Amino acid sequence: MEYIKRAIEPILQRSGRTFKSVLVTGPRQVGKSTILKETFKGIPQITFDDKLLLRNAVTDPALFLRDNPPPAIFDEVQYAPPLFPEIKRVCDGTKEYGRYFMTGSQQYELMENVTESLSGRVAIHELQGLSMREINRTEFNKHFIPTDEYLEERKRSVVRYDDIWKHIHRGSNPELQDPELDWNTYWSSYVRTYLERDVRKIINIKDEMAFTVFMTAMAARTGQLLNYSAVASEVGKTVATIKDWTSVLQASGLVFLLQPYSSSALTRAIKTPKLYFRDTGLVCHLTRWLTPETVRVSAVNGNIFETFVVSEILKSFSNAGMDYRFSVFYYRGRDKKQIQVDGVKEEREKEIDLIIHENGTLYPIEIKMSANPDASMASTFDVLDLDSTKKRGKGTIICLYDKLTHLKNDLLAVPVEYI
Repeated sequence: MEYIKRAIEPILQRSGRTFKSVLVTGPRQVGKSTILKETFKGIPQITFDDKLLLRNAVTDPALFLRDNPPPAIFDEVQYAPPLFPEIKRVCDGTKEYGRYFMTGSQQYELMENVTESLSGRVAIHELQGLSMREINRTEFNKHFIPTDEYLEERKRSVVRYDDIWKHIHRGSNPELQDPELDWNTYWSSYVRTYLERDVRKIINIKDEMAFTVFMTAMAARTGQLLNYSAVASEVGKTVATIKDWTSVLQASGLVFLLQPYSSSALTRAIKTPKLYFRDTGLVCHLTRWLTPETVRVSAVNGNIFETFVVSEILKSFSNAGMDYRFSVFYYRGRDKKQIQVDGVKEEREKEIDLIIHENGTLYPIEIKMSANPDASMASTFDVLDLDSTKKRGKGTIICLYDKLTHLKNDLLAVPVEYI
């Protein structure tokens, strides 16, 4: 299959010139090994799926590094923790950059070892599945921020998505771009491999079926506030176990917990995190939406569309070499607003799907699976004005409308293609 150029390649090249080691993290099968092989051509690649190499690296790391001198690429380096102190020793003994390039898909143990041994010596980058920009071979690589400058520049390279639900359903991992690859077989194998290789390495799980039920219960809640008690009740485990298992999904890069925006002025804000899976294809597989058509008209289509949009925004940050964790939030408050539903007035909690914080400005974003955006969809945005320490930027409704359009002076309807 043709290699699809990854947006983060220039960032990795720059890190290779300015750091002694580079680490690429992310879930299984998103292309970590491939991107290092393509970006740093000619550098030997050693994979720790090879049991003999792994044994040598663990039992005598100094000898292993002597047999595999830098520059070198090490795949799934978390399987060989004793290597990290030796890599540190080699890096400290040279002034040359780009000595070691590593991949890892288990962030718990991996990041603990990196923090202890390679702090200040390693550039860490996250890789997720292909973004829609990458699939459409778009060169534009700035992180999404709904300013006039961004939108004007992005407009020059926008490509219309003909069948967005086909992509949402199929998923973003590179192998899935081969139309001949069977979708159900791929994701079934993915889950089985994940349970056997990653979950067992992180926790001593004895009931894989229960963990699969847990994953399904979590997938059914993507785009929603994470209620640990409700999941525990459904799975038949304690809340403590569900929290531990959620941390496993986080550590292996399968889910992201979006934190609530915190401010002393927003005293009625709910503090519960919001759950998002990083790949909608996996969500559809776990919850048994077997075709794009069925998920498009399902009762959960709004949550899955929101999950897709949030994932694309996070990819735009990581592909630009930026850490999104301190830039994206959501808001839900216990204060109520009145809305019309089928002609009937209802009171609902105020909510903002996504808030991007940058340079002292809060950009409120509503995500709607609608081709007819309306200004009333952004009626909650003014709650951010209560925070006098920040400026409120132009509001955005990301939707399926086909044209960038002002709904009010400070509110834009933005087609999903602009991410």
